[in-house]
Amino acid sequence: METKPQPLKRCGCASPTEKCPDAPRTVKATEFNPDTVLVFDVRREADFAASAEIIPGAMWKNPEKIDIWVNALPRTLDVVIYCVRGGGVSNSVVDRLQAEGVKARFIEGGIEAYKAAGGKVMAK
Repeated sequence: METKPQPLKRCGCASPTEKCPDAPRTVKATEFNPDTVLVFDVRREADFAASAEIIPGAMWKNPEKIDIWVNALPRTLDVVIYCVRGGGVSNSVVDRLQAEGVKARFIEGGIEAYKAAGGKVMAK
């Protein structure tokens, strides 16, 4: 039986799992610069609606509708996402994006840690 070669993951490690062990998952709030990457706000719809703030340049994407928008994301650019506190929502979205070949990371601690680190936000 002939084995079919596995396609390389975006990092080139050829890991057969969906989670590439070499792909970074997070970026520290103190080291994040929204001017150098694509930024997506993936807060749940209710959390996004309840907040008056967004990171400048960020676009909101509903995490519950990831199947609709995931294929439109570029595979060659760095993408950083955030939710409220960098927990379950960010983890699951990054898992899915990385599995689809998107160079995605999330802000450790979410928008709250970013603001606490002196990051600038703007009114929606």
